[in-house]
Amino acid sequence: MTRCYDGLVCFGGADWWYHNRGHYDIQMCRQFAQQIPVIYINSIGVRTPNLKEGSMFFRRVLRKLASYRRGFVEIDSNFAVLSPLSVPGKLARKLLKPIVHYQIKRSIKRMGITRPLIWVECPTAIDLALEIDAAGMIYQRTDRYEEFPGVDPELIKNCDKRLKQAADITLYCSNLLYNEEKSQSQRACFIDHGVDFDNFLQAAATAQSEPVDVKLIKHPRIGFVGGIDEHTFDAKLFNEVARRLPQMNFVLVGQCSLPLQWCELENVHLLGKKAYEDVPAYMAACDVLIMPWNDNDWIKACNPVKLKEYLAVGRPVVSSPFYELSKYSDCVNIASNADEFVEAISKAINDPGDATIRQNRVRSHTWLAKTRECQQELQQQGLVMQGVPEIASVITA
Repeated sequence: MTRCYDGLVCFGGADWWYHNRGHYDIQMCRQFAQQIPVIYINSIGVRTPNLKEGSMFFRRVLRKLASYRRGFVEIDSNFAVLSPLSVPGKLARKLLKPIVHYQIKRSIKRMGITRPLIWVECPTAIDLALEIDAAGMIYQRTDRYEEFPGVDPELIKNCDKRLKQAADITLYCSNLLYNEEKSQSQRACFIDHGVDFDNFLQAAATAQSEPVDVKLIKHPRIGFVGGIDEHTFDAKLFNEVARRLPQMNFVLVGQCSLPLQWCELENVHLLGKKAYEDVPAYMAACDVLIMPWNDNDWIKACNPVKLKEYLAVGRPVVSSPFYELSKYSDCVNIASNADEFVEAISKAINDPGDATIRQNRVRSHTWLAKTRECQQELQQQGLVMQGVPEIASVITA
């Protein structure tokens, strides 16, 4: 039986107002909004902030309060962001549930949506998602949230199990997770990350137009762009590599949640978070791009968007190993320790290789192509976008 949806309501895993907008769910929402109204609901949270985090605790609380004050905001005619009044924790979630449900219903009505397709990235949103009269549901299982620091792993596992059974399709972008869990879902499908390819390609072509705060930093520049967080970023490894390459400048762009003074090397430049629109220029301004990851279960099952972004700007890439990286071993230098990182970075500076080869590896992986794959999967489950012709086929490289 065919079910039509005329809008998308996404329970996101990030906050539109202060997180990187390159995330899988946000990028897919942007593409859906070209055809139907979309409401992106800022993450309702999977963990409770801890006072032991020190200044980071207060930063988290203040930025969340700033989001709450925005409420419902129409970004453009077909895309809105809702910051519902939500507080982590079972009791708080239960008490606030009627208020949040009202906020969501009101937002759906304001956007003119009558039969929404529900997209859930934040597992703890399941109870709110199930209360909406929807045409169907997508569950985005792109990370092991039960491995996220500070969460209740049993709560997340329970939410994950329920979502896999409730959703029409469960989306994976990690082959490791997909292969381990596909039998647990009604319908599991692998749809890899996309990339805003044209934007990153253009940045590479105009690399001489560097951001102001990079211009004064001498080459060679070794760049990392993304969240600098304890559960992902290997600070010990990074410090050792930067210490052993004093003639090179390390440029870090992204929000940092590590303790103050975690790195005090003179050749390391912390430029802070930048707008998503400016990210390509910062990547293009570097000579080598790196991903020094921790060795943990979160990373093993990850598939960072930045990998394709790095390749799209054509710069040499050096990364710690993770499962999904094996598909790109022909165009990424894989380093397991400080010695291998130092050697790979040094070689890449002396011989950067062919940028076009790296770019061609991700040229067809646009977010539009990934969205069409998703829509085709929905069609196979009888979920059709109202007023939009069915997609006959999807061709990917």
